Amino acid sequence: MPEILTNSKARRDYHILETFEAGIVLRGTEVKALRAGVGQISDSFARVEDDQVFLYNAHIDEYTHGNRQNHDPKAVRKLLLHKSEIRKLFGLAAVKGNALFPLSFYWKNGKVKVSLAVGKGKVEFDKRETIKQRESARDLRRATMHRFKGKQAPGH
Repeated sequence: MPEILTNSKARRDYHILETFEAGIVLRGTEVKALRAGVGQISDSFARVEDDQVFLYNAHIDEYTHGNRQNHDPKAVRKLLLHKSEIRKLFGLAAVKGNALFPLSFYWKNGKVKVSLAVGKGKVEFDKRETIKQRESARDLRRATMHRFKGKQAPGH
C-alpha cells in the first residue's frame, strides 16, 4: 500500500500494543493536498469522545491551487471505525500510560486510510535497549557476511 505520511517518532517512542485501520473524514482540498504528499503527523494523537474517535494535531498543508474555501491545516478530523472497535479502543486508551496515535496515512481502494496504534510510552532505558539490539543484529550480519565471503563453494 502506498504510504502518504508516516509517523517517524511512533516506533521510536512507543511500544506498539495493537493497530487498527480507520477511515478519515476529509474535505476535497485535504485529499488533493495529501495526493501531493504535503503534511505531517508526527505530533498527532487520537481521542475517543462520545463514542467517536477524533484525530488532533495532524497537519495537512493547504492545497496550493485551492481557493478561499481551502481547509484549515490543523483541523480536528473524525476517524471512521466500527462501534466494537471504538469500544475496544476506549478500553485500551483508558489504561494509564497508553496512548492513541497514527502510524501512517495510506491509500486503499482510492480512499485515505489511517493506521491507528495503541502504544505504551518507552522510557529512556527502553530506547537505549532498542538501539543496542539493532546494533548487535547489524554486527552479527556483518560478521556472517565476512565469514561467508572468504569461503569458496565446494567443487570450485
